[in-house]
Amino acid sequence: MNTKDIKLIAFDLDGTLTQHKSKLSAENRKVLQKLSEKYKLLMVGAGTCRRIFEQMDHFPIDIIGNYGMQYAKYNKETGDIETVRDEAKEVDREKTEKLVTMFREKYGFTNFSGNNVEYHPSGCITFPILGTAADIADKLAFDPDRKKRRAIYDEVKAHFPDYVVFVGGSSSFDMAPKPYDKAYALSLYCTEHGIKHSQVVYVGDDYGRGGNDESVFLADYNFVKIDDYTTLPEKLAFLL
Repeated sequence: MNTKDIKLIAFDLDGTLTQHKSKLSAENRKVLQKLSEKYKLLMVGAGTCRRIFEQMDHFPIDIIGNYGMQYAKYNKETGDIETVRDEAKEVDREKTEKLVTMFREKYGFTNFSGNNVEYHPSGCITFPILGTAADIADKLAFDPDRKKRRAIYDEVKAHFPDYVVFVGGSSSFDMAPKPYDKAYALSLYCTEHGIKHSQVVYVGDDYGRGGNDESVFLADYNFVKIDDYTTLPEKLAFLL
């Protein structure tokens, strides 16, 4: 890519800038600060804008949340984010519970803790295979290479045709109402701000099959793969 043409650098959070659900490290914060002196920066997340902002220790950045259903701009005067867009979709909970239960019974996922399904205010859904109250150690040990979930990924997608389905976290399937995914959200942002896809660099770690960065990886954006968030400074050195 020609770095002279780049206007926007967009980021995933967990696994890219930070350890999963951990605060932004001082080293990676410095990288973002240096990049912000040359480029427009943007977060493109699966969670809410507020959660992302708090996890990043209030780093000054605009945020796309909930796969594009939510968007917040950073206000320099207040040092806080202001919500610009916040959409929500209705969920057929009865149908969802039946489908998730069907998968549990078919594949032996009947031993779980907490709720059968996690419903988010946006209308996004999480199918937590070990339940919403599972122990973190059990979740991390369940499917570290994602082979178990990828084996049934196509079947889950087929049964949830109104959703974009992701192999999420360590033991879940995450679902966003169509057409929302990160590629759709980023394209909408580019259109609204007059930015060409060729002028964007996206930085993410979850670019494999079913990952929530996969849609961007397969689209026409410049993509920087991050397989270890501690390598971010060296991976992005060419942009500085």
